[in-house]
Amino acid sequence: MLKKEYIRRWFTSEEDNILKGISADLIKRGLPQISVPPETGKLLYMLVRLSRAKNILEIGALGGYSTIWMAKALPEHGRICSLELNQEYIDFAEENVRRAGYAKQVRFVPGDAMESMKVLEAANLRFDFFFIDADKPNYIRYLEKAISLAQPGAIITADNLFQGGRIFSDQDQSVSTRTICRFNRQIASDERLESFIVPVGDGLGVCRVKKSRHS
Repeated sequence: MLKKEYIRRWFTSEEDNILKGISADLIKRGLPQISVPPETGKLLYMLVRLSRAKNILEIGALGGYSTIWMAKALPEHGRICSLELNQEYIDFAEENVRRAGYAKQVRFVPGDAMESMKVLEAANLRFDFFFIDADKPNYIRYLEKAISLAQPGAIITADNLFQGGRIFSDQDQSVSTRTICRFNRQIASDERLESFIVPVGDGLGVCRVKKSRHS
């Protein structure tokens, strides 16, 4: 039995029928199959629980799969602000979040994520947990803005840091892969962060913010 199958068999029981159905519905709607796998969802759930996060900023929603995993871990008064460019994705994600019973805790914000983050910063809003899973060429910009929006001690997570193994090849010079390579080097050396990549799914970066621009 593969490690992935073993983990899914024993450690992802929180993946209920609503979560399981999102993948099939993505296919029916002709939407990309790029949700995090169940083991990454469970890890996000655990990190939210362990950090006792109350205010989460998600960058990239797609069908709301990761959103629901994190919402499951929030206290009753916890909130998720999810930024998503594509209105079709938002409509689908809102439907799934509503069916899962978390509509009151989740707010989807349409539009360019960087612009939305600037608005949040101008409003002096702060977050204690972040999940970055959007367009890879902007990952470094998202990281910088997340640090600006972070409470001291906040957790910043980012998916796809292995890029399907492409980061291990010098032959791949695509913008996405090269940006993720730079992103990984930055979180490894940034004095504002304590960081690690967990080899689950396609590589989940986990960073603790030691200090932010406002701390």
